[in-house]
Amino acid sequence: MEKIQESKYSLLITDIGELLDKGRKKAFHNVDNILVETYWNIGRRIIEFEQNGQEHAEYGSNLLNALSKDLKLKYGKGFSRRNILNMRSFYLCFKKWQTVSAKLSWSHYVEILSAENELERNFYIQQSINENWSVRELQRQIKSGLFERIALSKDGKGVLELAKKGQIIDSSNDLIKEPFVFEFLNLSIPQKLTETQLEGQLIDNLEHFLLELGKGFAFIGRQYRITLDNTHFYVDLVFYHRILKCFVLIDLKMGKVNHQDIGQMNLYLNYFKKEENVENDNEPIGIILGAKKNDVLVEYATGSISNQLFVSKYQLYLPDKKLLKEKLQQLINN
Repeated sequence: MEKIQESKYSLLITDIGELLDKGRKKAFHNVDNILVETYWNIGRRIIEFEQNGQEHAEYGSNLLNALSKDLKLKYGKGFSRRNILNMRSFYLCFKKWQTVSAKLSWSHYVEILSAENELERNFYIQQSINENWSVRELQRQIKSGLFERIALSKDGKGVLELAKKGQIIDSSNDLIKEPFVFEFLNLSIPQKLTETQLEGQLIDNLEHFLLELGKGFAFIGRQYRITLDNTHFYVDLVFYHRILKCFVLIDLKMGKVNHQDIGQMNLYLNYFKKEENVENDNEPIGIILGAKKNDVLVEYATGSISNQLFVSKYQLYLPDKKLLKEKLQQLINN
């Protein structure tokens, strides 16, 4: 038997492995799609069984209790009262099967059902698809009130577009959230940090930080040195945004942002425009993240600045979602 060439044989093994991975993923995806459709149909059948399809069944209703008990006895796991209630709610939220995306799993939809209204649900569906979120990442974004935080930076029409398409990054304004949330650092609220320590924590958790910043960010460096007239300045964090094709400079402030901070960021932006930008780069964007900010001071301090400079707050803990929802409702009602 002719001797097998090792290099070609290794390539064959790699190719077969890739085909197997692709096939298995496709099989899992098809099984999940079938599961989602099955659960939708079960939810529909439950609603049809209820008198006139009225939405009166609750988590502890006799019907759901009986279904859970009998289905578990006959078909095994997967029919807890909570899961049956999820199937019912799934149908009520998506009564037309055509509105259910085949790109999301049942676990994705279970998380999305926790959203309180159609606008919010549609946003998380689109955003999960656009950014290929895992279920775990979807959970985090819902808990952190991402929809409300982005929506509050838009007008009423913008909120509706957000729900239809998800967040589309096509301008510098689309990068800003209020507030940014760094709960993934697991820092206690009273814990005192220096700006350098916070910066270090964010770099140590770069994957989570990039997810919080949003789609399109590529990390360039920390403490990026700028030298002017033999004086050194240091930008805390520098990124490049692949979609907007520009540098994004971030400065961290532990306390309230003041006008000196804004002036310093403006200096950084002017330097990057002249010294760091290359052909086809758009103008850089500066973001100052502070624990606190005074909106009036920021308005006056940035009033005559032509650069793209933004000031936003950050939190080390999850925001009050009830307060965010109330603010968003006021925006929609205006």
